[in-house]
Amino acid sequence: MGFKELLAYQKSFGLAMRVFEISKSFPKEERYSLTDQIRRSSRSVCANISEAYRKRRYEKHFISKLTDSDAENAETQTWLSFARACDYISKEEEERLSEESREVGKLINYMINNPYKFGVSNVR
Repeated sequence: MGFKELLAYQKSFGLAMRVFEISKSFPKEERYSLTDQIRRSSRSVCANISEAYRKRRYEKHFISKLTDSDAENAETQTWLSFARACDYISKEEEERLSEESREVGKLINYMINNPYKFGVSNVR
């Protein structure tokens, strides 16, 4: 199995694409701030999952990259809150995307707590 088959990767990739689509409507003056930040953090979630999977030979490296992914996921939730507060997205859009993000967070934390189910080696 490759990293693209991981449910956490698939869901985080889908969320990043939805964030990309919705951020297209943000004002031009947000291009180098909120738009850039929310796109970067949402994309980093799945990028860090893929890196973690490639480092699964070493438990600490695997978990470290997954905690980076979890942090980027939390950052994305923060940017969604800012987008809502600025009236760039509706309350419903924020709730929907935030719920997807929470689901991704649960999947990441499952991987962190169960590294051996994802091919992490027992070799230390």
